[in-house]
Amino acid sequence: MTDAGDGLRVRPARASDLPAVERIENSSFADAWPRPALAEELHPDSLRLPLVAERDGAVVGYLMAWRAGDELHILNLAVDGAERRRGIGERLLAEAIAEGVARAMALVTLEVRESNDAARRFYARHGFVAMGRRRRYYRDNGEDAIVMTLPLRGAEPA
Repeated sequence: MTDAGDGLRVRPARASDLPAVERIENSSFADAWPRPALAEELHPDSLRLPLVAERDGAVVGYLMAWRAGDELHILNLAVDGAERRRGIGERLLAEAIAEGVARAMALVTLEVRESNDAARRFYARHGFVAMGRRRRYYRDNGEDAIVMTLPLRGAEPA
């Protein structure tokens, strides 16, 4: 996939990335995905798009998405705490968006916690707009999710 010459490489995930992905997941989210769910998502297929970012051979971030019809749905994006604010999340997101464009998808969607202002600003900086709300979406505290979308084609999706 991509290597911008700064030692950071984005590539498709593989099963052997599970320990690093699980570590990042558990340190990033109070309501972390269980190991079996993470393991299942790390297998690329016609539905799943799992990506990892690695620096010097160590996984420092990941993105998991699903391809559903003409939509790319981002499930999860996380970066190792020691590596944050170095553009890793942006690189992972850009790679996923490029995949959507290459497959002529119409839209990228995701959910973000209503209280996660930093994530909402991050996605807004990359062109995502809030388009809806999923009430009581998060199982740990019943918090609402904000649905954000990014059109990939010139026309607005129907």
